[in-house]
Amino acid sequence: MVGGVAREQRYPSDLSDAEWAVVEPLLPAPASHPRGGRPEKHPRREIVDAILYVVRTGCAWRQLPADFPPWETVYWYFTRWEQQKLTFRMVDALRAMVRADAGRDPEPSAGLMDSQSVKGADTVGVDTRGYDAGKKINGRKRFVVTDTLGLLLVVLVLPASVQDRDGAKRLLLEPRHHQIMARTGRRVRHLFADGGFACTFID
Repeated sequence: MVGGVAREQRYPSDLSDAEWAVVEPLLPAPASHPRGGRPEKHPRREIVDAILYVVRTGCAWRQLPADFPPWETVYWYFTRWEQQKLTFRMVDALRAMVRADAGRDPEPSAGLMDSQSVKGADTVGVDTRGYDAGKKINGRKRFVVTDTLGLLLVVLVLPASVQDRDGAKRLLLEPRHHQIMARTGRRVRHLFADGGFACTFID
């Protein structure tokens, strides 16, 4: 809302009415405005759309188009919701909804693990990038576990030089990732992976 007028311009990253109907109930209860005790000035949907715009385009917060709420306000909500682990809770809830709609148990019993090396942008520091000799890629490697429908359970990003079996150990055995797996899929008992995760990882 700009100058009391709801914004009309829509972006590909904006939520549809159907998507907003699903997302809105998952948001925390309204809180005090970042500048004091006043009620929220901007509609929640515009805040969420602004966050999605930054996520999808990769622009800086200060570069939000003028028809969104002020970037400082959007960023305040983003950081507050991230501190509350809202993204994790939303992914959990949305995954359960999709699984239920597909006739599956809301909690998965099996998962699929894979990795992918991606080229790092110039802004990626040397301390978080590496060289994948097999794929001939200088950048990062993302380790992902999904359910059998391809819905995200947990992800870990490491330098591309990390071997699959080593990344898999960290993905599944480090306390913080183990807690995520326990929360997002308490009944996960089977994990499927290709030969790249063999050897000492299997042992």
